[in-house]
Amino acid sequence: MIKTDILIIGAGPTGLFTVFEAGLLKLKTHLIDALPQPGGQCSEIYPKKPIYDIPAFPEILAGDLVKNLMEQIKPFEPGFTLGERAETLEKLDDGTFIVTTNKGTQHHAPVVAIAGGLGSFEPRKPPIANISDFEDKGVSYFIKDPEVYRDRKVVIAGGGDSALDWAIYLSDVASEVSLVHRREEFRGALDSVERVSELAKLGKIEMITNAEVVGLKGEDELEKVVIRHKDKARGEEFREVDDFIPLFGLSPKLGPIGNWGLEIEKNAIKVDNSYDYQTNIPGVYAIGDVNTYKGKLKLILSGFHEAAIMCQSAYQRIFPDKKYVLKYTTVGGVEGFDGSKKEAKREVVQSISV
Repeated sequence: MIKTDILIIGAGPTGLFTVFEAGLLKLKTHLIDALPQPGGQCSEIYPKKPIYDIPAFPEILAGDLVKNLMEQIKPFEPGFTLGERAETLEKLDDGTFIVTTNKGTQHHAPVVAIAGGLGSFEPRKPPIANISDFEDKGVSYFIKDPEVYRDRKVVIAGGGDSALDWAIYLSDVASEVSLVHRREEFRGALDSVERVSELAKLGKIEMITNAEVVGLKGEDELEKVVIRHKDKARGEEFREVDDFIPLFGLSPKLGPIGNWGLEIEKNAIKVDNSYDYQTNIPGVYAIGDVNTYKGKLKLILSGFHEAAIMCQSAYQRIFPDKKYVLKYTTVGGVEGFDGSKKEAKREVVQSISV
């Protein structure tokens, strides 16, 4: 069983910044996320999209924001349970909690912070009747380890950043990469679209536009995909593949958290924002886009603020007999659990006798 001080459900920007704020209070953290890597939507849906309302950054790519947050929290050595969804919440007699994932991994903590963004993200699956028959048998909705596709024939479907970026990456890994999109135009970043076009000219990626994957064939494993072209003259073609990766984005759902006895309002968790963003279950907090209260703004910077306030309350819950005195990082510095220390240089003033 994994034990920690604050168990954070959701590894998006708000969840990641919670690690930093908790670390300043010497509180250990562990994060659970259904996605295979930290960053939430910023990593999975729009890593190359610019964000303009992060303080001190006139413009920053979503993926770079996640990279910076990961660097910022590195000294506090957070734990991660990735690719697993928080399934059940059990409150023990001593007021602590056990959260179990869909894969049976158990986590024990006195405080649970739900920072799940818009909820747990599930892949948007294409309307192919037998697609579930080939899941984990040639069909994947996430790429956890690119090396799995080494020297294999891969078909990627989609027209956004994720489809473009992975087509580019796998062009140096797989033996064949085909990118299927139902339109001529792509929705991704311009540099990614241009890079895919260049690789197509070099023969490293086959771009198949105005077409869709409509069928899957195979016995025990995926063997072929059926591609239907809008051009009726071309009709349907059967293509031999090892792997089919549909990347149509993610669909946010509150998921099992909605069955934990929390007060829900319009598919969000209602909290008391006048104090600490605690839910109707003492010890369980909700921060970021997953929560709702009067005047709520669904912004990343709002989630950062809520994380800071929540951690102060969590500290008092864990250590009710201790009084924490707020220290500014400009004064106290940042001391990591890994032994690192960041602090301003001390100015030494000497009196000069004349």
